[in-house]
Amino acid sequence: MNLFKKLFGTNDPSSDEARDGRSNKPNSDINSPLDEQFVYNFKKNGGKFLYCENANEVKEQFENILEENDWFECEALCYEPKLIYLLEENKLTYGQNINPKFLLSSCENLVAEEGSILFSSNQIKQKKPNDLPANIIILAKTSQIVEGKSDGLSAIRKKYLTEYPTNITTIKYFEKAKEEDFTQYGSSAKNLYLLLLEDL
Repeated sequence: MNLFKKLFGTNDPSSDEARDGRSNKPNSDINSPLDEQFVYNFKKNGGKFLYCENANEVKEQFENILEENDWFECEALCYEPKLIYLLEENKLTYGQNINPKFLLSSCENLVAEEGSILFSSNQIKQKKPNDLPANIIILAKTSQIVEGKSDGLSAIRKKYLTEYPTNITTIKYFEKAKEEDFTQYGSSAKNLYLLLLEDL
């Protein structure tokens, strides 16, 4: 799936699209592919998007985020054993949760129609979005993109037949509103990085 090369440019210098920047402007049209809709809406909400073709690129981009924010000698919050290796490889402390600088997490789904991230208790336990650190790094896969919240809830029902998770919630705002926006009332904006791993 070379969609992301189409969205974010190509290495081919002869490409007219790459030269004039058209490839950087995904269409928000409801008829466009789900992944294109998600990327457009996610970035419009202020999210930082990093596309990864393989696990090595995930590690590399994670280190780039740590370097960019000077997070190498800080504490992180992570509830998922499968992600701890990223923290250990970079010698980050975790587990005390006294004053974590960022949350490292996966998610249930990526919701295309609003560019939001769908979580459950499997990723954030019983914490509300406002109780999470201001900085969040999400690792997700392209196969997790769904059209709407109802599709995300259906996917959760199919995935967890017996132990249905609780605390199902979304985070949608990734930067402070420039002006008062009543739709953001009661929610705190998160500085969110998405490492999106190609798996289709």
